This record gives sequence, structure tokens and C-alpha cells, in this order.
Amino acid sequence: MQTAIEFRNIRKAYGEHVVLDGFDLKIAKGELVTIIGSSGCGKTTALKMVNGLIEPTSGDILVNGENIRDKDQTALRRNIGYAIQGSVLFPHMTVEQNIAYVPSLLNRRDRTRTRAAVSKWMQIVGLDEGLKNRYPAELSGGQQQRVGIARALAASPEILLMDEPFGAVDEITRGQLQAELRRIYEQTGITVLFVTHDIGEALRLGTRVLVMDHGAIEQYAPPTELLRHPATPFVERLVEKERRTCRLPEEQLADCAFSGAAGGAQQEDTQAFL
Repeated sequence: MQTAIEFRNIRKAYGEHVVLDGFDLKIAKGELVTIIGSSGCGKTTALKMVNGLIEPTSGDILVNGENIRDKDQTALRRNIGYAIQGSVLFPHMTVEQNIAYVPSLLNRRDRTRTRAAVSKWMQIVGLDEGLKNRYPAELSGGQQQRVGIARALAASPEILLMDEPFGAVDEITRGQLQAELRRIYEQTGITVLFVTHDIGEALRLGTRVLVMDHGAIEQYAPPTELLRHPATPFVERLVEKERRTCRLPEEQLADCAFSGAAGGAQQEDTQAFL
């Protein structure tokens, strides 16, 4: 299978504080990788290295087989969508203008194509067309997050980076956004890296889960593999609550619906652990 993103012997240090060291990872094209781990373990640092927002101290990062050190950073980022918690929309722009921001740069002479892209992605992320002319301050938190996701996808990137994008919305809206993200992923086949602090969310969304601790990889595997065969004591403690929630024998864990994130108490337990 083709590799979309590769980290080669990555080290990142701020002075004497080492965030990542000897970080090696290959992510196949079309995977939805959820990333979880202890606070300060390097999750967001690794994510931001993919689109050049953070440079490694040493080592190489390849996107679609090309070293990003050799690529124009603007061109690199146009092919990588980026969505973060709170969506960070342009407050002076309407919904339509926010979503159209990158497509309008790419299609300067074709406004019809840009408008079509806006309508397409608004529909895909579940935004009513009637919201086009509203400003971010006039939207709910869930609507703002949907606009942020639509903006990240509007240029049809091959890779989507998401840093705790649903952390600022209520539990019901969060569940809806999770379902919509999974649907978008299945429709587009895009490669997604999704940072979260919620193990239930990580297990439910990811085709593979990357567990990190103190700048190192503890395990990188499909969700069922983490539940059945946690590779380290850290992973075992992390997934223990989910294993109990499933209430299934060991051999039936593959049938687990990973429903843990639906309960606020469980999320609190996970956060306390992290």
C-alpha cells in the first residue's frame, strides 16, 4: 500500500527539553489515524510537522514520497487541510467567504467553480445553504466547527490534519461531528491524522490508533488490536475502561461498538489518566 506520510528518525527538542526522539512512522494512504497519549507527549508536535508549521531538530518527513524540506511550503499546505479546536474562522468573513478562502486563491478566474466547491462542502458537512451569508459570531459552536472542517476540505486536499477539533463542543454535537467525519472519510478516501485526548473517540474513529508517551510510540495498530493485545502497560491502562465498557469476552472484542465516549464520566476518567 502506498505511503502518504513518513517520519524518519525524527527528533524535536526545545533547548534541553526533548519532545520527540527517534520517532519513526509510516502512515498508509487512505488511513484515518487517531493519535492519543499523555499530555505533552508530542502528539500536536508530530501533527504540525506534516504541514511544516513545526520543523524537526533532525530527521526527515516525507509526504507522498517527497521530503517536505525540498518543497515550497505554500504549495505543501495547499494540499493539506488543517482543522483545530474552535475552528479559528475569520470573524470578518461570512460562512461562504471562509470556506471559499483557499479555493478562491486556486481558482482566481473561475468564481463559478469556487461557488460550486462551497456548496458541495457545505452539503457534505451538514451545513444548510441558508447559513452562507452569516458570520461566525452568528453560528453555534457545532456550526462553526462544521465550517472549519468544510474550509479545511474545500481545496480537496489529499491529507487532513485535525487537532482536537471537537473538544470545544457539547457531547451531543460532538457525537454528530464524529459521525459526519467518518462519513466524509468514507466518501473521500482522504488520509486523516486526528489528535484527541479521548480514548473512546480514538477507538471509534480510527482505522488505526497511534498511542504515544513521552515522545515515543507505545503502539500503532487497529482499534481491535489495542483492545485485544495492548503492547505496553501504558496502553493497557489507557484501554482498560473501554474493555470493561464493551462487556464482551476476549474473543468477541472485535464486535465492540467502542461506545465509551458517549458517557461524560468516561471522558473525565480518561482526562484524569492523561
